Amino acid sequence: MESIHGHDVIDMIQQAGHAYSRAELVTAIAAKFGAGARFHTCAAAGLTADGLIDFLIARGKFSASDSTLTIDASKVCQH
Repeated sequence: MESIHGHDVIDMIQQAGHAYSRAELVTAIAAKFGAGARFHTCAAAGLTADGLIDFLIARGKFSASDSTLTIDASKVCQH
């Protein structure tokens, strides 16, 4: 199975233009990339959707408020 870069998920979120709850985001990721998809970033590999979300939260890529997640565009690298 091909690994999908985390930037593809970030792009999906930015294009949606709205905040997601964690459960909604996992569902949206599965719908777009497949339930068994694995993800990688510049610093991690073999991540599940939940693992990618945890990684992005830890890296400050998401802003969280009232159980919603939104991308903090100022912290998204552009490579």
